[in-house]
Amino acid sequence: MFTRLKALGGNLVVYGIGDAATQIISFFLLPIYVRYLSPADYGVLALLLTVEVAAKVLFRWGIDASFMRLYFDCPDDPARRLLASTQFFFLTAANGTLLAAALLASPAIGRYLFQTNQYDWTLRLVLINTFVTCFYFLPYHVMRIEGRTSTYITLGFLRSVGTLLVRLLLVIGLGRGVHGVVLADVVVTALFTTALTPWFARLIRPVFSRQVLRESLRFGLPRLPHGIAHQVVAVSDRYVLGRFATLHEVGLYSTGASFALGLKLFLSAFESAWAPFYFGAMREPDAKDTFTRVTTYGVLILALLTAGLAACARDIIALATTPTFHQAARVVPWIALGVAFQGVYLLTSIGLNITKHTEYYPVATGIAAATSVTANLLLVPSFGIVGAAWANMLAYAVLAFVSWRFSQRFYPMAYESRRLAKIVAAALSGVAVASFAVPPMAPVVGLLLHGSIVVVMFFGVLAWSRFFVPNEIARLTAALRRVRRRTVIEQPVESAELAGEVVAAPTTDDAEVMEETPEVEARSTAAR
Repeated sequence: MFTRLKALGGNLVVYGIGDAATQIISFFLLPIYVRYLSPADYGVLALLLTVEVAAKVLFRWGIDASFMRLYFDCPDDPARRLLASTQFFFLTAANGTLLAAALLASPAIGRYLFQTNQYDWTLRLVLINTFVTCFYFLPYHVMRIEGRTSTYITLGFLRSVGTLLVRLLLVIGLGRGVHGVVLADVVVTALFTTALTPWFARLIRPVFSRQVLRESLRFGLPRLPHGIAHQVVAVSDRYVLGRFATLHEVGLYSTGASFALGLKLFLSAFESAWAPFYFGAMREPDAKDTFTRVTTYGVLILALLTAGLAACARDIIALATTPTFHQAARVVPWIALGVAFQGVYLLTSIGLNITKHTEYYPVATGIAAATSVTANLLLVPSFGIVGAAWANMLAYAVLAFVSWRFSQRFYPMAYESRRLAKIVAAALSGVAVASFAVPPMAPVVGLLLHGSIVVVMFFGVLAWSRFFVPNEIARLTAALRRVRRRTVIEQPVESAELAGEVVAAPTTDDAEVMEETPEVEARSTAAR
């Protein structure tokens, strides 16, 4: 079991390095992009992203998760091929029908979103690209199940780099603007699908089973309302902005969100380790105490990163963009705070998974989605992009609170409220001093100074308030050693494909990692 745990740790490091490498390349290319794409172009891309996200949820039918779950029930390769083939042919027929209807309706959708039909063909390309990529979970899941980490990461990294290079050619070299961004995605998807053909060939046969389809839909369809509600929270800000503001403002908002969502690099890595840890530790006699301590330190890291990003937002935006985009810095602190609340949601809702009361997740996300839409409708007309950022933050705060309340109902835990309050006070102190005590200066100097002040103030306040407990880290490390015998591995989560390196894509990570039941996680262990 220790070998399996070691392999898990190695895989997580590799996945994290792959994601980070892509993000670093994208960050350094952003100053180039903003000279060829206007804020209005970014606004169009953001609205196209809402279409892609919605289409992706519908095109998956939730059975991407059922494939991972049912794969482990298959006794042999013919049964696995029957499972993959049944899902493949169902998605082809069902999504082909949906795609045809969407393509016919694209002129009406385009007029509604953009108040023009200028982007009708671009919208059609987005729909077609999403239709094709919805099948990728089949080979991706098999790669993960079989432990082919290097293949998985290599293909993903090459796809990201290829997309960046083709975009540079089409957007900068040929001046194709928004159309170039989307066309680059289509070109790379065509090449990437060809590269995945051997994987599809080993999985797909001319066979179909109604019973397998019923099992797949029985498992997957309940995920639809949860996934849809999460996407409403993720994209309603951009959608409402598109109705009440200009495309220029939507572009500013999306640019600011791109930087704020950088916090999800940490959140994504944490998600990958958190579920295996708490499922492995849940039967330990001191499990709840361990979970509360991990939550405390998880909030500490989230608070420090959020405070640092809030204090350095103007410096980062000034360094990476042109003056046309500098107003985007106004939304960064609030969207970053929303990401922090997503982290709190992941930390404090685990009782629903442990006790198998996952039916409460759609309720919580439904309430958060209603909050998001209502807040955006109320705040955006009066406060513009800042109002949208407030609504985003509020929706995720509601999600965290409601999920925590549901979790406490079935798996009550006594969180360290005093220590959590000290963390919040330390973060606020760092932001306040860095933001108001430092005069305007060159972005590079400002970035270093603001960041340093936040770190010093944050840990200074914690030390002064006697936050740190002797030997606490050692006890947490010992708890981790005790759960090595019960390691569980979760399935991967994919995020939106469109313009992922140009416009921040709202991911489904926070939604779907927590959907997995203990049985699904346990099944994953044996295969890995």
